[in-house]
Amino acid sequence: MRIRPVLPDDHGFVIAAVHRLASFGPPAWRPSQDIVDGETRTLEGFFAAPPAGSALLIAESIGNRLGFVYLERLQDYFTLEPHGHIGMLVVTEEAEGKGVGGALMRAAEAWAREHGYRRLTLNVFEANRTARAVYEHLGYAPETLRYVKILS
Repeated sequence: MRIRPVLPDDHGFVIAAVHRLASFGPPAWRPSQDIVDGETRTLEGFFAAPPAGSALLIAESIGNRLGFVYLERLQDYFTLEPHGHIGMLVVTEEAEGKGVGGALMRAAEAWAREHGYRRLTLNVFEANRTARAVYEHLGYAPETLRYVKILS
């Protein structure tokens, strides 16, 4: 397996894979289609004109695309320090459980170090216990919890 920068030919794969981000049971008030639409909008924007400080990396093996990670530069709310952020991480269903997610996470960490960031953050839906276990196994820890109340 190798991790490489995205190419224009990867567009179809990346957009088609976005549906995986909603397959882990978002909260009832967050329709899956909203997740797919929002993430697609971000990725289409990247393909049209990559934002400064962003990257999109593809995991592949023998020409088969296995997943991707979208990386961006954010600023810490409390300290204003810039840091790396994993905006999206997707592994295809066929590649799930085969180390692709871990390889993409290590590539994300290398990207963050190359940019001089001391921190790498990510968000994950509370109900996505599988991903949370992977992140915690890799040394990530929860920092904040976001609570939502739907107002009628």
